[in-house]
Amino acid sequence: MGLTSQIEKFLLDMLDLDKRGFIEIGRNDLAERFSCAPSQINYVLSTRFSPYKGYYVESRRGGRGYIKIYKIDMTEDELVNGVLTNTIKDDITLDKATQVLETLISEDVLSKREALFIYHAIDDNGLRLVDVSKRNEVRAQMFKNVLLALLRD
Repeated sequence: MGLTSQIEKFLLDMLDLDKRGFIEIGRNDLAERFSCAPSQINYVLSTRFSPYKGYYVESRRGGRGYIKIYKIDMTEDELVNGVLTNTIKDDITLDKATQVLETLISEDVLSKREALFIYHAIDDNGLRLVDVSKRNEVRAQMFKNVLLALLRD
């Protein structure tokens, strides 16, 4: 297991044990525990604990800096609406789209099969006839349209 995954697992385990719905920990303490730079902690927070994954992170930098991570309980509609309005926007990279799909699978919004279909529709091979400079824009529009179609009641 890579360092990023180890840090994520540690924080998730802490959240599971805490009855308040949030955890608070010193950024430097966490970096020291995992023998890494504080920037590695920032990377984990921005990629693994984002709002569209159901987390809110409060952070204060400096010598006594801390991070506070809240688990946000969201309905399926709130999650999808957040993804459509805050995450996909006008363009999206394939890496970011993959993260979104993984989140939607883990939250039981999409099946693995549905996510796989979407992934292959919006990956670089699926968009190979689109100019490279426009792929992220086309990917975003296709991703939004497919999600809306799949999730329409």
